[in-house]
Amino acid sequence: MNYYLQALKNYANFKGRARRSEYWYFVLFNAIVGGALFFVGSAIHLGFLGFLYPVFVFIPSFSVAVRRMHDSGKSGWFLFIPIYGFILLLTSGTTGDNKYGQDPKAV
Repeated sequence: MNYYLQALKNYANFKGRARRSEYWYFVLFNAIVGGALFFVGSAIHLGFLGFLYPVFVFIPSFSVAVRRMHDSGKSGWFLFIPIYGFILLLTSGTTGDNKYGQDPKAV
């Protein structure tokens, strides 16, 4: 939950690095919250709740993904290369500092 809140606090920060766990916990909580809002909204006939949530978390999702690319030592533009970008999201980051900042595991 802390990683989710941390990513929301840094919602427009495209600089720095994000650990794998920060990114994937953010994705997990997005799926849980989005699914819950969809089902609750459908149950109380406010189905648009499940569709508004992705609009609100688009920028935080994109920024944490760019910071995840930076942890791998790559530019955020690599997100737009589908398979390679996904592989980079799965791999561990570079050990030590790189040109995008300090190692988040060391901080």
